[in-house]
Amino acid sequence: MQDDREVIAEVLQGNKEAYALIVNKYKGKVASILGRTLHHAHDAEDMVQEVFIKAYYSLPDYKPNYSFSAWLYRIAINRGIDELRKRKRMPSVTEMDVEVKDECPIPEEDYLVKEQQQALRQQMMALGKDYRKILDLHYLQQLSYREIGNKLSLSVDTVRMRLSYARKKLRDQLSKPEKKGGTPL
Repeated sequence: MQDDREVIAEVLQGNKEAYALIVNKYKGKVASILGRTLHHAHDAEDMVQEVFIKAYYSLPDYKPNYSFSAWLYRIAINRGIDELRKRKRMPSVTEMDVEVKDECPIPEEDYLVKEQQQALRQQMMALGKDYRKILDLHYLQQLSYREIGNKLSLSVDTVRMRLSYARKKLRDQLSKPEKKGGTPL
């Protein structure tokens, strides 16, 4: 088998088919790295291809006096970290976002959903008026931070802070078991 540096030199000279040797040699390890980083192997499958595409277009920047595998693995790790950051920035699905629809609902499930929605509304009512309003504008009316800020004459940072606090407070309230023999959510 050819040395990685020789294969890369061929690719850089225009032999695009030679890159398949690199892909075949390292795809298993790249998939393994992404699977461990993302904690789900099925999420990693699409990103393996992205890593090899990025590496291909970045080959002119590769310095041959360093290990190619280490360079490629760093691209894979960085791609995994970027994906985790992206997921963290995306708002998580909360009970307010969930709308259960089923072809033939089971009465017990329907009852539990209604009970959870009622408990959620009660917990929201326990929040201060300002926080309730921000949750309502963001989740129910689906306004952006800027639109909420304009509507309430607040800065975007204040909206972000209040929404974060309201979510945390609501999460804390929902995670506490009810008193008087009630069942927690």
